[in-house]
Amino acid sequence: MEGPLIAVLLLVGLLIGSGVGSAYTRARRGWTDYQTVKKSVPGARKTAWLLIRAVTTKIGVIALLLIGAVAYAAAGPDDETAGPSGTPSPSVTTSGRPGR
Repeated sequence: MEGPLIAVLLLVGLLIGSGVGSAYTRARRGWTDYQTVKKSVPGARKTAWLLIRAVTTKIGVIALLLIGAVAYAAAGPDDETAGPSGTPSPSVTTSGRPGR
């Protein structure tokens, strides 16, 4: 009577032990990964700010160039150099049949 009871208790203990052992292993692996990432965060943060600064600088330069181009286009040519002033030029009209 004691043999089957001991075998069942051993099997239950084995199942509980393997579940607890695998949970402990996952927890240790997670803690190790957390510590590794925690040590790398300052370097990653510094790299991120450098990239953000570079992108912001490029966007600023492009915006300034676009504003300059719009201002140059808005200034346009002066009225004196653009051509005749508001008076219309005489138009040449031709008759229906040439040669008559």
